[in-house]
Amino acid sequence: MENPRPGKVAIVEELTEKLSTSAAVMLTEYRGLKVSELEKLRTQLTSAGGSFKIYKNTLVRRATDARGMVGVAEFLEGPTALAFIDADVVEVAKVLKEFSKSNPNLVIKAGVLAGTVISAKDAVALADLPSREVLLSQLAGLIAAPMRNFASLLNALPQNFAYALSALLEKKDQESN
Repeated sequence: MENPRPGKVAIVEELTEKLSTSAAVMLTEYRGLKVSELEKLRTQLTSAGGSFKIYKNTLVRRATDARGMVGVAEFLEGPTALAFIDADVVEVAKVLKEFSKSNPNLVIKAGVLAGTVISAKDAVALADLPSREVLLSQLAGLIAAPMRNFASLLNALPQNFAYALSALLEKKDQESN
């Protein structure tokens, strides 16, 4: 068996590390995109918390095998680039979806989310979700609503007691007159 070149071993190790530390990875095909378009996509992805890198499919296959990622190999046909997501998965998915609308040469092939391979349709559907901040604020609102209701109930008890006491005092005043 042939010993792999040290450069390729280093790339596989780097790729394995990126696959381990990324929140998600999107597999894309970039055939036909110009270098300037790829740079524009990289810039947009970086600002959204991601990165975009092109690797040889054989090296990606080795790294995903090393990580135990089953099902990725079937998407490693043709020119493949990986979008690594370090922050908000939804924001990066939105950037990829919007970019692919204006540049049909970028095709989302699949994704890996929490170690599970997801289809291209599911990867694109991530872009339709609200952002992390919106989801967190919605969750906070859901948690706060019962507390607000409970606080208003607690506030209503003394208020109703005061109204009842006031009405009772007025009734007593009317009876004494």
